[in-house]
Amino acid sequence: MVRPERRRKADVAAVVLIALAVVVASVVVWAGSDARATISEPAAHPAPDVPPTTSVPAALHEMWRARSPATPVPVVAGPAVVTGAGNEVLGRDPVTGQVRWRYARDIPLCTIGTAWDRALAVFRKEHNCSEITSLRGDSGLRGPQRNADAEFGTRLLSDGTYVTATGREAVESWRSDLVRTQQFGIPPALKNPGNNLKRPGCEYLSVAASDERVGLVEQCPREQGERITLIKTRPEDDEKPEEIFSTGLGSTGATVVAVSKKRAAVLTADRSELVVFDNSAAVVGTFPVRAAAPAGDANARVAATSKDGLVHWHTGVDTVALDPANLTPVWTAPDTLGPGTIFGERMIVPVPEGLAVLDPKTGARERVIPVDRQGYSGPVQLDSVGDVLVEQRGTELVALR
Repeated sequence: MVRPERRRKADVAAVVLIALAVVVASVVVWAGSDARATISEPAAHPAPDVPPTTSVPAALHEMWRARSPATPVPVVAGPAVVTGAGNEVLGRDPVTGQVRWRYARDIPLCTIGTAWDRALAVFRKEHNCSEITSLRGDSGLRGPQRNADAEFGTRLLSDGTYVTATGREAVESWRSDLVRTQQFGIPPALKNPGNNLKRPGCEYLSVAASDERVGLVEQCPREQGERITLIKTRPEDDEKPEEIFSTGLGSTGATVVAVSKKRAAVLTADRSELVVFDNSAAVVGTFPVRAAAPAGDANARVAATSKDGLVHWHTGVDTVALDPANLTPVWTAPDTLGPGTIFGERMIVPVPEGLAVLDPKTGARERVIPVDRQGYSGPVQLDSVGDVLVEQRGTELVALR
């Protein structure tokens, strides 16, 4: 029989030292990990769904307000209004503003968007906005996460199926599990020289997304003027962009207003025209518009909003409703502060004196609900949840009921 091994004191001491080293290393790794630096406080119970209101009240009053510089537009995720500041994301009761759930990291927020009844929180690392976390609106529970190549100043655009992160050098889209479906441009962490682009080195001045399409205004080296390009949000290979069309605009300062599977609408600011292209890059319509010079932005300009099948665009001066089928103007509401939203089966548009109630089919103004914005006169973005209207006024979110 094999004689049993004899343990010497030195052997035991070595084992103890190795075990201590493993424990210390584990503690050090955990202390510096993302999990250690994350605070997740979901709601005790998921909030119930909130049915949309069927009427517009005679008056609206402020219910609550909160700082939210990380939301460029109101973020409504399921039954929650989501605010973001610093490194913290809060899911709030729409009526009271009470915090239902909280999520925070030890790194600052870049932006927050929404899709699939979730809030999408984008956090900043040293070189880009790379940390993406999805949070259920009703509870704050974490869903899919990913590391991305989004740039500083990115905005998240949703077409209801995919989410697109804007950027001046690269634009990428994700599906609901946050797997990337396309990347257009040259990101900082480049894998393929030129990234399979026909025109590498272009700058993307404006981005719009809808109907599984992304539209971009490109400014490319050695080209005079700018061009409009329409690509698929989900090509066969996420590293091989698929262009629907790309054509020169013969213009500068252009903005892509809206896109669909068959059309792209572009504002040519130097001519004060809305130009509509079909998928063969042919111009199928031009329309005069009043437009103000876009405000300075660290990233791509985002023009239109799409909700409930309608497309509403704020020109900087007026609100224009576009036919979702052909992207041609249907009506114009003059002298407004933002694109507006559908509320109680009417169109609600912010105006200097409050909120204008419009017929959504014709744009005819029916009345104005007075709103005291306490000296604020800048752009106003709107959304709603149930019978609560939410205004984004710069870095502040205000709930009205």
